Amino acid sequence: MSHTTENEKILANTEEQQASSPKLVDGHFSMVRNFYLADIITLMNGVCGVQSVLSSMRYLTSNNVRDLFTAMYFMPLGMFFDFMDGRVARWRNNSSLLGQELDSLADLISFGVAPAALAYAVGMRTYLDSIALTYFVCCGIARLARYNATVALAPKDASGKVHHFEGTPIPTSLSLVGVIAYFVANDMYLDTLPGSMIKVTADWDLHPFVLVFVLSGTLMISKTLRIPKP
Repeated sequence: MSHTTENEKILANTEEQQASSPKLVDGHFSMVRNFYLADIITLMNGVCGVQSVLSSMRYLTSNNVRDLFTAMYFMPLGMFFDFMDGRVARWRNNSSLLGQELDSLADLISFGVAPAALAYAVGMRTYLDSIALTYFVCCGIARLARYNATVALAPKDASGKVHHFEGTPIPTSLSLVGVIAYFVANDMYLDTLPGSMIKVTADWDLHPFVLVFVLSGTLMISKTLRIPKP
């Protein structure tokens, strides 16, 4: 009986999501024409993430610290768009499955790939560092995929907002960006990165600060850690 009830609940949620999906428009640029206003705002989050990554990459060739600060500025700007898209969707009452997927992909770039690229740019470049940063990004991927797979069944309030997050939300990576911003502003990066570089073995080096990224990624995928959603 409980199994049947659960299946009916899943079916009802699926039908509700399908009903909220945008009505498809055929013709030229039909995908763009199907976007809601909230979807456009979500894409701006993705734009900020890509610009942040490119700014970090530009620093590797220019060695101009302004490129690092530009990379860091774009991430909180992406957070602003991430904050606004949900508000606009609820205000206009036209959220969609497409918007949900766009939001996750944009978040992955702005709060997953971009912080990892910044960490690499400021000096965490050893092979072990790259493994740690890859782990961090993969945790972000898993965290967002889990949210998309379970959000339909998650407890919600009257406005449709989820009560809590399982694991830390991926935008919490901005706290790491804030710490790196402090390091850069005080000329503590590259060879003077706090913690310096330690030798794990004769051939393997590691920057201890990269372990904070490992911790952040681990908290994202936690099943027991529940964070109230504001």
